Amino acid sequence: SGDILREHLKANTDIGNIAKKYVESGELVPDDVVEGMIADELKKTIYANGFIIDGFPRTVNQAKMLDKIIENTNTKVLYLKADDDFLVNRLSKRRVCEGCGKTYHLINISPQKEGICDICGGKLIQRADDREDVVRRRLAAYKELTTPLIEYYDRKKILFSVNGNGELIDTLTEIKKTFEW
Repeated sequence: SGDILREHLKANTDIGNIAKKYVESGELVPDDVVEGMIADELKKTIYANGFIIDGFPRTVNQAKMLDKIIENTNTKVLYLKADDDFLVNRLSKRRVCEGCGKTYHLINISPQKEGICDICGGKLIQRADDREDVVRRRLAAYKELTTPLIEYYDRKKILFSVNGNGELIDTLTEIKKTFEW
């Protein structure tokens, strides 16, 4: 969902312009904006055989809206549990190419040449929403809104929790095992 939102920001769409002030201040984008964006996106034929959504839903209201959009499907919800310090470290080390948008991580997926994109040679930057202070504000908002969401999916018996504090390869292995992929 973040990538879709960033596409709207980059293209200066109506949704992007509304969301910009929230994203840059570290606040969550309001439900009505995100819901419209997700509903429009999921109408595309590319999603006919299934999809994975990262970063959405974040509230019970968003979950109920998503339930209506994807009713009668075999929905599973993955909850990656991780400590705040781990998440701040992880997110604040993310870098994105100004040119092509490729995402890197200074530790896990580093570029061959520091600060330069392997694909297009563009400059790697830190997004405003990946600064430590902004990440910490996002985490505080996330916890407040997401605890009821976790309980919502747990009651529906479709929530699967995986420890996200470890190495990337270990987390991916655990996810594959959990979903039998």
